Amino acid sequence: MEPSWKSLLPFLIVIPLSIWTRQVIPGLFAALMLGSYLIEPTLLGGLKTMLSYVVHNLMQTNNIRIIIFLYVFAGLISMIKYTGGIKGFVHLVSKKVKTARSALLLTWVSTMVTFSDPDFRIVTVAPIMKALKRRLHLSSQQIGFTIEVTSNPVVALIPLATAFVGYMVSVIDKALKTAGIHEKAYTIYVQSIPFNFFSFTIIVVGLYYSFFKYSKKTEPMADIKKWNQAVMVEAASEAEANPNEAQGEEGLEICPKAFEKETPIRPWNLMIPLSFVLVLTLFLSWWDGRKGANSFFDAFLRSDALGVMLESLIITVIVAVAYFLFQKFKLADLLTHFVKGGNELMSVIIMLSLIWAVSAISEDLGFSQYITDHVKGWIPHYFVAPVLFLLGALISYFIGSSWGTWGLLMPLGVTLAHESGTNILLVIGAVFASGTFGAFASPLSDNTVTLCTILDLPVIEYARTKLLPSFIAAGLAVILFSVMSFIMR
Repeated sequence: MEPSWKSLLPFLIVIPLSIWTRQVIPGLFAALMLGSYLIEPTLLGGLKTMLSYVVHNLMQTNNIRIIIFLYVFAGLISMIKYTGGIKGFVHLVSKKVKTARSALLLTWVSTMVTFSDPDFRIVTVAPIMKALKRRLHLSSQQIGFTIEVTSNPVVALIPLATAFVGYMVSVIDKALKTAGIHEKAYTIYVQSIPFNFFSFTIIVVGLYYSFFKYSKKTEPMADIKKWNQAVMVEAASEAEANPNEAQGEEGLEICPKAFEKETPIRPWNLMIPLSFVLVLTLFLSWWDGRKGANSFFDAFLRSDALGVMLESLIITVIVAVAYFLFQKFKLADLLTHFVKGGNELMSVIIMLSLIWAVSAISEDLGFSQYITDHVKGWIPHYFVAPVLFLLGALISYFIGSSWGTWGLLMPLGVTLAHESGTNILLVIGAVFASGTFGAFASPLSDNTVTLCTILDLPVIEYARTKLLPSFIAAGLAVILFSVMSFIMR
């Protein structure tokens, strides 16, 4: 289809409609329907086009892997809850965690063992932090921000054993070939990591927000009041639902999303499965890519990261079920909680399906080509990196996908850099930074949606609370890209 301004329409209605309805799915559905009827403007033709895009994108190998991964991992976490893993871990760490600041520190430190994937980290850490929040006077918004700022921005900086590495290297490799540059993609990727300025700046801003700004209870600023009001509202609603709490019962033991009151206290039921899946993922990543690899790190590069993570997860579920059966838990109860946990993420799966379909239909409407035609001719070489970052940040906010933004902009960015004499590493870093912005800030991000599902947060309202720190970090990133564009040629 000939590229035109119409290719922007699906993205332009998603955010306003989602804000108006306070739901993400209606906005995505409307965008998909609009795009479908732009391609096939007949009553039944548009409907058939919409369904075909949804089905086709669901059948994509990586997309169905992501869906299975989310469902299975949520099922594993649900079994861990049922067998007392989360309750036991909470009781274990509660002896050490006495303040809100120490709980937030635990969230940051836990990144070292949950770095393989943002959703992995979110569905692991969020239930634990939710169980601690009431006793330590933390709001769900504050917990969510701290978890999310240590998820996608951190994972994007780790060059091995993550689901991101294979994809990031592949988009660089494609872009280098398109521009006629003969360099090893993984080497270029590793060298570009220091230039993902948004990841670094949002981590710094996140540290400030986590340990200083939101911990000042007497701070008179409006946003601090909002956080504290959220704590009071949550406490009141939960106290009404759980009258025993008002009589002094320990709040950690009645958090329904983390565990039930009669759940046993067995911290190893959390630590063993999660440690097993992490170690197995690292081993299978090396094993899958070892043939033909020149080094240990090259083996990780050659591995099918997302496939390996899914294989590791399924093996872990099998081992965990056997481990729980050995503890006399009933198989029927384990399967019931597995399905229950997976079903809790069905709204996430529906949203992801719509996001993928909207992105695909916009591309077929000529979105990428339209952006290229209207950007390529007028950017001076010293503006390539900062403008690409701003453009990518805007696009990624609309589509909520770091992967989609990277795939869309990387060929354009590398080509512009090669033709204008701009440093390629800086431009690659700018593209990765722009996608990370959307994955963190957008209400359409699967990370945001998953987190809000677990913490029972309204997506649009929660996303608004992240805008100020996101803009601060993005502003710092723009300054860094601008300065480095003059220094590096």
